[in-house]
Amino acid sequence: MTESLATLGWDDDWERAFAPELARGLEPGRVIAQHRGGWVTRTATDDRVASVGGRLRFDSLVPSDLPAVGDWVGLSGTQIQAIVPRRQTLIRRAAGPKVAEQVLGANVDHVVIVMSLNRDFNVRRLERYVLLAWESGAAPLIVLSKIDLATDDEVAANLAEVERVAPGVPVVALSARAGVGLEAFRAHLAPGRTVVFVGSSGAGKSTLINSLAGEELIVTAEIRADDDRGRHTTTIRQLHVLPDGWLLLDTPGIREVGIWATADDVERAFGDILDLADQCKFRDCRHENEPGCAVQAAVADGRLPQARFDLHRKLERESAHLARKGDPRAQAAEKARWRTIQKSVNDQMARKYGDDR
Repeated sequence: MTESLATLGWDDDWERAFAPELARGLEPGRVIAQHRGGWVTRTATDDRVASVGGRLRFDSLVPSDLPAVGDWVGLSGTQIQAIVPRRQTLIRRAAGPKVAEQVLGANVDHVVIVMSLNRDFNVRRLERYVLLAWESGAAPLIVLSKIDLATDDEVAANLAEVERVAPGVPVVALSARAGVGLEAFRAHLAPGRTVVFVGSSGAGKSTLINSLAGEELIVTAEIRADDDRGRHTTTIRQLHVLPDGWLLLDTPGIREVGIWATADDVERAFGDILDLADQCKFRDCRHENEPGCAVQAAVADGRLPQARFDLHRKLERESAHLARKGDPRAQAAEKARWRTIQKSVNDQMARKYGDDR
């Protein structure tokens, strides 16, 4: 294992996983950025812009089959020929009416959810981010940024609210500009670990990364005065190696947090509601008008906020909708199969009747 690959998170497990690609004569590298011109990969010797070629491109049925930032890949020159199986993957439902998945980051160890304490603070959106994190298999960490823009009472109240809706998830309140809380944040991370930053534009992700790096890795912009929302200073996903050895994956700001999760993922993110449901009189309680419903009783007496219960029901519907749509990879494979069948039929008809049939 070379020292330069080790700084990118390469370890003995990755080396074993890469053994089949090494036997094919491929070179290991990690995708550190993605843009329209291709994928920027870093190897033991250099950085190079690569394209997807060979069998990998032919076998890719959905966008998530292609390389993503954070992936370990097998390279032949400037062609990516293989993707090493991912450990954890942060996925959301792509924006728009079409049901499709979008990979935000691959092989991430921590999902850092950054939310600023200004008018963009939104607990319901935060709950969606936490669900995305749990579904990825990575450990979530919540950062409440820009505490210098809030009073001590506001910070305390928001901390209490976040800890209530995201039980068990570490929360750090900080101000990157003022240098407050950075050491508390660093205590959660370790060298060689990959951390993906998610949050709305203007939440302070880029400023925080710059403060951790000790230099301006990412250009920042002032937030808009009329709504406290930021401009998209980050336009591509990119992986940064910081002086302390962490790997930070920065992503463009996300406004639409579409989930790509199963019903089990939803229940795990709403464990408090699941615990209440276990106390219902009927095992098949729908938490509507049934007698002895512990969930509705908690809503009525204020122990469970109505907004949190409503979001839980909404996310249940979204996950059920995804389940009804089925596996997009299976759908793509079926379309490809029928295209092959149709081509075969057309070729046979041409041979039998000629092209002018």
